Amino acid sequence: MSRASSLFQLWQIPPSRILTRSYNVSKGSKGVNTTGSYVPTILVENERKQKDKSSEQLERIGAFQKLPMVMPSVDILYSALKKARRVFPTTGIANIAKRERNRGAKQLDALMKELAVPLRTYLENFPKKSNLHPYERSLIELTLGDGNYEEVLGKVDSLRKKVVSVGKEHASLCAKSLSKREAEERLSEGMKRVEEIFNHGGKAVDDLLNIAKTLRAMPVVDLETPTLCLVGAPNVGKSSLVRVLSTGKPEICNYPFTTRGILMGHIVSNYQNFQVTDTPGLLKRCDEDRNNLEKLTLAVLSHLPTAILYVHDLSGDCGTSSSDQFIIYKEIKERFSDHLWLDVVSKCDLLQDSPVLFITEDADDNDVELLKYRKSGPDGALHVSVKNEVGLSELKGRVQELLSSQMARIQAQKSDQAVGKVSLLETGF
Repeated sequence: MSRASSLFQLWQIPPSRILTRSYNVSKGSKGVNTTGSYVPTILVENERKQKDKSSEQLERIGAFQKLPMVMPSVDILYSALKKARRVFPTTGIANIAKRERNRGAKQLDALMKELAVPLRTYLENFPKKSNLHPYERSLIELTLGDGNYEEVLGKVDSLRKKVVSVGKEHASLCAKSLSKREAEERLSEGMKRVEEIFNHGGKAVDDLLNIAKTLRAMPVVDLETPTLCLVGAPNVGKSSLVRVLSTGKPEICNYPFTTRGILMGHIVSNYQNFQVTDTPGLLKRCDEDRNNLEKLTLAVLSHLPTAILYVHDLSGDCGTSSSDQFIIYKEIKERFSDHLWLDVVSKCDLLQDSPVLFITEDADDNDVELLKYRKSGPDGALHVSVKNEVGLSELKGRVQELLSSQMARIQAQKSDQAVGKVSLLETGF
């Protein structure tokens, strides 16, 4: 076996197999085995499992910010070809044919490594969707499309395997060349073939690059920091309130679904930091008919420990009737009743003595609760106007109280979890 072929085989052996390979001590040792390292195999395995477990836990929060920087496929290929061509034959080989086939095998080996290693690094550092926090898992599905994340990673892995397989095959052929000319031809053929394969499958790498950019741009949510989530129908004034309450600067326009994703701002009060999220508006329809923007809002409420500031617009300015807003509100209130809650009626400067009725609404509806809602909103709701600065001071005070309560709730949950872990350790589980 040539030295180049040995290099290919050695490169294919995972490091863990090299470090923990077992050897028989002797025939007279009654089958007793020991490892090549000084650490028993079982301890190495336990340590590896512990590291894997801790790394999975770390991936559950903020995994998108830990994604590797992915190079464009054309840059990976250009760099690999450039480095491979700089590889020289092993010194001291006098025979021209042997020297040329040694150079060819080494260059093909180098090209294979320079292409395969970055791909393997990407695959190792992009987390499995099953290991992500449910909120981040929902973001992947709703932002990228269900199954696209796994599909792109699968294509990158297939490309890596093909590059390794073809590169190894052509390097082996080059190492078996009988003449200088044959070695040169096989080197050229191998380089061309590997380049063709990478060019053909390179789109998967570029898709992974775009995925990384998209996910890293997602707002960072700290699960241990109290979060205020503004919810309501489209165009009811959520974004305007986010601007008033926090550092967030969302787009404000007079049309539905201005908020096209989860926008994050922060409140600093009494040396404490709080988070504020502006979410896309909800329409009156069942979950199966909701678009991905609406599903993002539901994902925030379902998977993040948020306090809810529900915004109502009874002025008729938002485009959603008060009757529809009432139905949406009751559904969300019942569905997320375990969240801390504050109701706000926005644009109170536009309210009139008589409720605004849309042509689609039934003016003769005698539902007492709905009639009361049309006039002033839910019981205890604050009436505010960003335009005239009405009720904003009281709103900020109520939000401060709400977030302080949310902080106490988070700390209590952490304390309960710590007690639970101690109990498990004491019982031996």
